[in-house]
Amino acid sequence: MAAGGGTKAVVAALVANLSIAVMKFIAFALTASSSMLAEAIHSVADSGNQILLLVGGQRAKKQASAEHPFGYGRQRYIYAFIVSIVLFSVGGLFALYEAWEKFKHPHAIEGQWWWVPLAVLVGAIIAEAFSFRTAIIESNHVRGKETWVQFVRNAKQPELPVILLEDLGALLGLIFALFGVSMTLVTGDGLWDAVGTAMIGVLLVIIAVVLALETSSLLLGESATKADISRIEAALTADGTQIIHLRTMHLGPDELLVGAKISVHAGASGEEIARTINEAEARIRAAVPSARVIYLEPDLHAVEVS
Repeated sequence: MAAGGGTKAVVAALVANLSIAVMKFIAFALTASSSMLAEAIHSVADSGNQILLLVGGQRAKKQASAEHPFGYGRQRYIYAFIVSIVLFSVGGLFALYEAWEKFKHPHAIEGQWWWVPLAVLVGAIIAEAFSFRTAIIESNHVRGKETWVQFVRNAKQPELPVILLEDLGALLGLIFALFGVSMTLVTGDGLWDAVGTAMIGVLLVIIAVVLALETSSLLLGESATKADISRIEAALTADGTQIIHLRTMHLGPDELLVGAKISVHAGASGEEIARTINEAEARIRAAVPSARVIYLEPDLHAVEVS
């Protein structure tokens, strides 16, 4: 459900952003508003990001090979990290550059097309709201009782948090652009357009930094969630086996590596040890289906492990 929901949210955001980008570029061509140009580039960057997420999802499905024996699940993390870089450079830094240029050379929005950016921004806000609603609905399927901040920080599937933050940034950016354009029209002072553009740039840089931090943590290799670790421990100890130590790491959003040293009775035969390990692996997979790679090492519990 998480993977399907993530794809649905990505496609919804892609369709919305492509259509919105076209409208914003038309509005910029008619009015030369820097806020509209910044928002148009923002939509193009978001559209490219959504394509990257879809490509990453497809590449992650490749079967494990001799060169990559643990599979390609982390491709989704890699592409999500690239998204943060694109959002920072193409979206945030471009908007800040455009704001600086407009501060140096401000000009009002004039002519018969003054109403176009307002109409485009209002329409874009409505479209982005529907995209954001889809991301919220799909995230709620997997969020459980976590707060939104906890969900973004703890999610192992990168697509939903990325789309949530992108859609939130898009909505806030549109509001900032609407503020800048409206104040420019009311006052005739182009500096307000520059202010709106700068606000968009700062917003995108902040979101990009948050995404980079979260996805880099996933790339380094995060452990299973506390709930999954508890299930694994319960499965291991169900027959009285004692855990000496336990390590987990996500090989991808839906694939977990489990390594543990477990106690066996002194004098146990090789057949008994093998049966204990096989039964423990079966219980772990039943409790946590994403635990696809399991390595269990038998040892005497009296042995201290640093």
